[in-house]
Amino acid sequence: MQIWRNTPKDAILVGLSLAQFVITPTLALTWDTASLPIRIAGGVLMTLMMAYNIIVISHLFTHVPWFVSNRLNAVVSVVNSVNIGQSVQAYQLTHVREHHRFNNDRQNADGTTRDATSTYRNGKNGGHEPLLPYALGGAVDSMIGRVKDIASVVRLWKVGPGEERLQSLASRRAERRTRELGQIQADRAAGFFSLAAFAALSWEWTLFCYLPAFFLALTLVNVQNYYRHYGANPEDRATDSVSHYSRLYNFVSFNDGYHQEHHLSPGTHWSRMPTVKERQRDRLAQPRIISPVPAMLGFLDRRRPLLHEGEAERAR
Repeated sequence: MQIWRNTPKDAILVGLSLAQFVITPTLALTWDTASLPIRIAGGVLMTLMMAYNIIVISHLFTHVPWFVSNRLNAVVSVVNSVNIGQSVQAYQLTHVREHHRFNNDRQNADGTTRDATSTYRNGKNGGHEPLLPYALGGAVDSMIGRVKDIASVVRLWKVGPGEERLQSLASRRAERRTRELGQIQADRAAGFFSLAAFAALSWEWTLFCYLPAFFLALTLVNVQNYYRHYGANPEDRATDSVSHYSRLYNFVSFNDGYHQEHHLSPGTHWSRMPTVKERQRDRLAQPRIISPVPAMLGFLDRRRPLLHEGEAERAR
């Protein structure tokens, strides 16, 4: 019987998910007896684990689920929803069906973007929003969203009538739509009970370590997304993202650096991203941005060309 939808290599990602799932409550349990340096190290670890899970593990899963079985994929969604403090299924809808449809689009005539995570959403004169408002403001909005998710206990965490964005992104096919919205409900319930369990294990850890780490992780994820697109040309599907080809980075991030290739073929498994680069060689031969540093460190790329500025100027 076939278990893996693509390759047994995805077992590594499953292992990383389960490791985080175990490490998180362990940190809560040991908080009271830990020294200050250990507590700080634990906070750093929590931040990095959550950021890495969102950027790499859950990101890859939302595009290409690991298992043939829908039930096993549902379990993965619940486990990683606990790991990242938000519904993985909701992330799948907003990321795969919105971000990869509109590709970090520029503001239209009414001053809005169709991609809610676009770096141009609150920009001016056709430019990107400044980094700090994008990263910190996005993290605040995400935290508010998670509070609303937890408060939805009054309707058993179902996607409510006021959540038009998720309603509009869910599948139109009845059976699949029911499964997707039901998975969001399960993910949210798992998030609620896990947070309650963390508070029961150590409310001090939850308040002074977990929640700050969650906010910092969200901020880092926004920095990552910002420099995955900063300077790129949103009007051209072959130049609307930024790639980074360090072998070390792509080894530890499961080819996350092939971001332009990922935008050209978002349904391709992570192990085949170099193949996409080769297959799309002609389209990728035009001027585009290749960063010498990973997106998280994009602010160090001082010589990055700003392709978007030329397109904005021509559009005026």
